[in-house]
Amino acid sequence: MVSKAPQQDYSRADVRRQFRLTERQLKSWERESLVPPLESYSFSDLIAIRTILELRGKGFRSRNIAEAVSSLRRKLDDVKRPLSELRILSDGRKIAVRVAGHKMEALTGQILFDFEAAELGGVQDFPERKQGGDLLRESEVWFQQGLDLEETGAPLEKVLEAYQKVVELNPAAAGALVNLGTIHYRQRKFGEAERYYKQAIVADPSYPLAEFNLGNLYDEQGRLPDAFHHYKRTLALNPQYADAHFNLALLCERTGATLKAVLHWKIYLKLDRTGQWAEIARRQLERLREATVIQSR
Repeated sequence: MVSKAPQQDYSRADVRRQFRLTERQLKSWERESLVPPLESYSFSDLIAIRTILELRGKGFRSRNIAEAVSSLRRKLDDVKRPLSELRILSDGRKIAVRVAGHKMEALTGQILFDFEAAELGGVQDFPERKQGGDLLRESEVWFQQGLDLEETGAPLEKVLEAYQKVVELNPAAAGALVNLGTIHYRQRKFGEAERYYKQAIVADPSYPLAEFNLGNLYDEQGRLPDAFHHYKRTLALNPQYADAHFNLALLCERTGATLKAVLHWKIYLKLDRTGQWAEIARRQLERLREATVIQSR
C-alpha cells in the first residue's frame, strides 16, 4: 500500500502573500480557468500557481498560458489539471510538456526533438532555490510586476523601475530588456531603445522578438539595410513570424524589390488569413499584381 503525503491547506491570504499576488490577479486567473476559485489551496494548487508565475516570468501573458492549458486538456484526456499534473517546459517562445518521455508543444501537439528548455514545474517537489536561484526568482517576480503595471496603465516610471530591477537581478533577462527597449522606442528615445534591444540579442541570440523590434527601430529611422538585415534574422529564427513578413513586404516595396514583396505578402496571408492586416496585405498584393501586368504589356 502506497502512503500519501498529508494534505495541507493554504488559505487564499497565504497564497497571495507567498506569491505576492493581488486579489485582482488571482481573480483574473480564475476567470481564465488557470486556477479554480478557492478559499483554500492544496499543495498541487501551489505548484500550478508557481508554474503560471514561471511562465509569466518567461514573457507569456496569461491569455497564452490559458490557450496552452485548454489545448492540453483537449489533447490529453486523462489530464485535468495540466499545470500541476505535467512537467511544464519553456524556452520563452513555446510552452511544452513532457509526455511519455517526449517533449510535446502544448498548442499544436507536435513532438519536439530539439527543444532545449528550462524545466519549470513538476509534481514531485517544491524545492527551495539556492542563492543564485533566489535572485532569478526575484527577477521573475519583478518581471511579472512590470507586465501587470503595463496592463493596468500604471505610471511609466513605475513600469521602468520594475523592468530595470529585473535586469539588475538578472542581466540576461531578454524579455525585460526588450520591454525596456520598447518603452524607450515609444518615447522616440531611439538610442536607448537600440541599446536595450542589442543587449537582449546578446542575452538570448535565439529570441526573434528582439531582432524584430530592432528591425522596426531601424525602419523608423530610415536605416533600411539594417532593418532588412534584422527582419531577415527574425525569419531565420522563426520562419512563421507573420509580422516580420508583413514589414519585409513593405520594405521590399519601398526599395523596388517587387517580386520579393509579392513573396512576403503571400507568406503573410498564409499565416494570417483574416482581420484588418490581412485585408491590407491582400490590397497590396493585388496592387503589385496589377502593376506587374501593366508593365509586362
